[in-house]
Amino acid sequence: MTMTSPAASQHLISDLQSRGFRLEGVAADIHSRRGGAGPSDHAAVVVDGRPVMVPVHTSSAHNSPYLASVPNADGQATIRRDGVTIAKVEFARKPRFYRLQTLDGVPYSHIATLHGTDVLATTVLQQCIRYQSRTKSCQFCSIGQSLAAGRTVAHKSPEQLAEVARAAVLLDGVRHMVMTTGTPPTADRGAKVMCESAEAIRAAVDLPLQAQFEPPEDFAWFRRVREAGVDSVGLHLEIVTPALRTRLMPGKATVSLARYDEAFAAAVETFGRGQVSTYILAGLGDTRDAILETCARLVNMGVYPFVVPFVPISGTPLEDHPAPDSTFMDELLRPLAGLIRGAGLSGAGMKAGCGKCGACSALASYEARA
Repeated sequence: MTMTSPAASQHLISDLQSRGFRLEGVAADIHSRRGGAGPSDHAAVVVDGRPVMVPVHTSSAHNSPYLASVPNADGQATIRRDGVTIAKVEFARKPRFYRLQTLDGVPYSHIATLHGTDVLATTVLQQCIRYQSRTKSCQFCSIGQSLAAGRTVAHKSPEQLAEVARAAVLLDGVRHMVMTTGTPPTADRGAKVMCESAEAIRAAVDLPLQAQFEPPEDFAWFRRVREAGVDSVGLHLEIVTPALRTRLMPGKATVSLARYDEAFAAAVETFGRGQVSTYILAGLGDTRDAILETCARLVNMGVYPFVVPFVPISGTPLEDHPAPDSTFMDELLRPLAGLIRGAGLSGAGMKAGCGKCGACSALASYEARA
């Protein structure tokens, strides 16, 4: 079922990402993931032609008014609300490369995972100096969960990443790759492992790459990362209000907003307008105006602001924090899409990364109709 209007499609995507959906006895049969960095406790589905990450393992999803039917052999299913079918969706299939393992016996899925429908994602360093103490860690982060559960390894080697990336392209048609990292106790803030990883991957397969890390002390690392084969870079603010940053991510907040602006400017100079992005979590307390004011400044600098609804992850201090409702997201994403379009930027124009994938936000659907 195609949505009856663009607005209906936008609303459904936003509402599904806020509320999630219940699974009609298919939890073990769909491709989903719990814990870890990036979109967690989600399943990937295609809604109205767009990949969308929808919460399925959160408390809000367990109480969602939306119910997904058992998918057929092609992954197709229906979404119902109050017994009425409102949309047809398609679940992303489990990747073929998940069936493989490295020569030393590590499952490929422990090295990298499929996000959306065609994006390979990995957390190169699964440990973070911010995560070691909950008094310093980002209160919404679950980077340590998948490691503790034995579903990943602490440090993916360049050779492992190259092997898995090549398989993901050949077997599953992956089109770009996102590499993020926990922050190490070094001045490069993870840029060095990004260089090592990128060089190995690009030697093995022609795959556009995005690297995500905190601003390094020396901005020359941006040039080194670019020369290693990285096409775009993500420097993630997450929260834009200073007091809220200090309360919810006290360790990361020691890197000031002014320092981020300096890093954004240096990164844009290296990678170009539209190839530098930031991740902003809507619903943690930043007002609509605060987010839009920040985004207006960013797009003028040439930075793409990927604004996503906050999704509480089980086992984190904010697991009971409510997700933003679809009305709040609509009132935020609609003008944001206009700002982005007015600056000549777009998620689709990125060579690689979360903004290009777009599955964690309804923003892409607003951009397309801005």
